[in-house]
Amino acid sequence: MSVVKIFPRAEEPPQVLSADPAAEVPASTAGRSVGTQAAAGSPPASEPYVLDRAFHAMLARFTGGISPVALSLAWLDWSAHLAAAPQRQMEISRNVVRDAGRFLEAAAHAMTRKPWSVIEPQERDRRFTDRQWEAAPFNLLAQAFLLTERWWHDAATGVRGVSHANEAIVEFSMRQMLDMLAPSNFAATNPQVLEKAFQSGGENFVFGWQNWCSDLMRLLSLSKPAGEDQFVVGKTLAATPGKVVYRNDLIELIQYHPTTAQVRPEPILIVPAWIMKYYILDLSPQNSLVEYLTGQGFTVFAISWRNPNAEDRDLAFDDYRKLGVMAALDMIGRIVPGERIHALGYCLGGTLLSIAAAAMARDGDNRLGTITLLAAQTDFTEAGELTLFINESQVAFLEDMMWQRGYLDTAQMAGAFALLRSNDLIWSRLSRDYLMGEAAAPNDLMAWNADATRLPYRMHSEYLRKLFLDNDLAAGRYRVEGRGVSLSDIHTPMFVVGTLADHVAPWRSVHKIHYQVDADVTFLLTSGGHNAGIVAPPAESWHSYQIKTKAADAPYVGPEEWLKLAPQVEGSWWPEWVQWLAARSGAPCDPPSMGAGGIDGLPDAPGDYVHT
Repeated sequence: MSVVKIFPRAEEPPQVLSADPAAEVPASTAGRSVGTQAAAGSPPASEPYVLDRAFHAMLARFTGGISPVALSLAWLDWSAHLAAAPQRQMEISRNVVRDAGRFLEAAAHAMTRKPWSVIEPQERDRRFTDRQWEAAPFNLLAQAFLLTERWWHDAATGVRGVSHANEAIVEFSMRQMLDMLAPSNFAATNPQVLEKAFQSGGENFVFGWQNWCSDLMRLLSLSKPAGEDQFVVGKTLAATPGKVVYRNDLIELIQYHPTTAQVRPEPILIVPAWIMKYYILDLSPQNSLVEYLTGQGFTVFAISWRNPNAEDRDLAFDDYRKLGVMAALDMIGRIVPGERIHALGYCLGGTLLSIAAAAMARDGDNRLGTITLLAAQTDFTEAGELTLFINESQVAFLEDMMWQRGYLDTAQMAGAFALLRSNDLIWSRLSRDYLMGEAAAPNDLMAWNADATRLPYRMHSEYLRKLFLDNDLAAGRYRVEGRGVSLSDIHTPMFVVGTLADHVAPWRSVHKIHYQVDADVTFLLTSGGHNAGIVAPPAESWHSYQIKTKAADAPYVGPEEWLKLAPQVEGSWWPEWVQWLAARSGAPCDPPSMGAGGIDGLPDAPGDYVHT
């Protein structure tokens, strides 16, 4: 306890600082409607330490939004503990000497030994899968690189006293630096590039130079990549026929036209994430979950979020619940009165839907018939490598960057996701485009991925702090309208989908819903990643999944045991989910009307907000 009494200085009033951006909103802006907050580029005058925040925002432009303090503290934590661990240093050195000896022996007999005699790539590492990497000397180069990667991984992990978060940051940042130096990234050490150059007479380098110039011009002009003109929202993407039946300052609610004579009485509401545009589930017709559902006899509604700008800096996370989920449910209740609703939430939209469902259960609102969560987390203690960008120092740095602009720019979000899979999304692409001269043909998923959105300052700060940093939802501390909510109040049947190779919402983290809710949970684990695993139309036969249902009163089964018990099924998970929905729906009936009146001034699907 401090024994020093602090007296406020007479010449200035004491400042009360808060980490919660909601507390930083000046009284003059409190209570304003969406879109009428502080003007763009004019942060509130009452903000504390304006100069510090402006300096951090300027610094963020040179660091890509990564806090140099957070990075430095992680490396200091690791290096200081490693310096005080002589036995661990000896173990690391012994491993280096042993691996070096084995490598030199393999190099001396490179022509007679089988490839990968010292170390071989992991199954998910596709940089060295081509058979040309099995020939000397390229195989030795690849093995030397893989040994270096393994040595640095061993050195960065397992040091006693280093916090788990700092250890992960050190390992991740070192891996990013090593990935840049992989022999597959250089023409002289990549056998595929050399063979292509020999066969084409160096033409691949000419095409690679043209690809580089094209990308540079695209970046400078902020235009779309070449070939993406064939993917046009409203024509070839998000083209399922429908009508905007409701609009407020944050959402457009789209009702899709039925394609069957009769439909199930219970409608489906899709709550997508607002990190990207809503039409991830309505891509080209052959990849559209929306079109598939209407073809199976369901009435489908989808929320299309408005892309915020600097004027929306004070939009709160709860505004997305009230103006998004709850407003949509109210409108659907007018169009299809008396029917329960199948609610689906994807990614962050699933987290929001879980919060809304818990609040509805607390208040006795029983409008939800089922809840489906796709790659959505409700516990963020094991949220994967995305947590590397989220600690107190990093969040404060991001807040200062967003504070100046009023939002998180699309570049920071896209860069963070790209770093999580840098081998696939950055270096492999650069090698293919610029060294091989083979620009990849665009597809609908790539076009959607390039159609990024902004995130309001206050909402994103609340999301990072309350959910990621403090994990309030899982801990029962999250509050809605001044009162706490608990996921255990949810008794509605749930269908929860995780994806096997998810870097954004790891499936083991998604699996935690089993012990959080008091409901029947059907958990499905599908092949693929965060997006490609969810967009899995039945025509694509290479998909597979495992599925198992846990009754509300059944004992908990952990993720590793679940893997052993859940049966394996070949094919898309979409028919499995539709069958699950049909079993919890009424007999088909005539389709409902489009909207509830007063929709003449509203556009057809995909609406206007998707173009902002």
